[in-house]
Amino acid sequence: MNPAPVITVDGPSGVGKGTVCQWLATQLGWPLLDSGALYRLTALAALRRNLQLEDEVGVAQVAAGLDVVFAPGDTGELQVILDGEEVSSAIRSETAGNAASRVAALPMVRAALLQRQRNFRQPPGLIADGRDMGTVVFPDAELKLFLTADAGERAQRRYKQLIEKGLNASLESLVKEIAERDERDVQRTAAPLKAAEDAEVLDTTRLNIAEVCQWALTLARKRQLVR
Repeated sequence: MNPAPVITVDGPSGVGKGTVCQWLATQLGWPLLDSGALYRLTALAALRRNLQLEDEVGVAQVAAGLDVVFAPGDTGELQVILDGEEVSSAIRSETAGNAASRVAALPMVRAALLQRQRNFRQPPGLIADGRDMGTVVFPDAELKLFLTADAGERAQRRYKQLIEKGLNASLESLVKEIAERDERDVQRTAAPLKAAEDAEVLDTTRLNIAEVCQWALTLARKRQLVR
């Protein structure tokens, strides 16, 4: 029996992956795997246990034993529950994002989360959001998308998001953090950030999110993944 179809959407932070994936999941009626959330949750749980993020064995044990639940919230956004506590906002902070990038570079942590991610593959299909979904986690995916964008533009988008939420933000700091995170993700030895050889690649720097979503849906239709 063939496994459920998968659409993977990979790329660095700030390219619109999350929005595109949520939109596609709604359009197709498929569940969504936010793999970045698993790494953010691992980092958050490790920090709460006072572990050093370089403690590969300790952090991998945390990853393997995560008590996490993903559930739809009242507003339609994904609600993330860690150890019985709602942590959706906590894992979206810049601190959690940078910590996630550090633990994601640890091979034992990636190995601990690999099967957990693959278990999300259930009928009718799966939208997988991440950095190695098409290269490592679902190499046989029916459609692989890879989004890119200029680092300065991505920092501007993140800055706007934070300001709209009423949070303090420094554009200069965001540019530096994004560049550092990109370098870690691309240079790591375990599942480095890169487009799969058979991925459809799109630079979103000068596109609005509606245009990116429409591009993704058009490709899904060409692969006959949309009813």
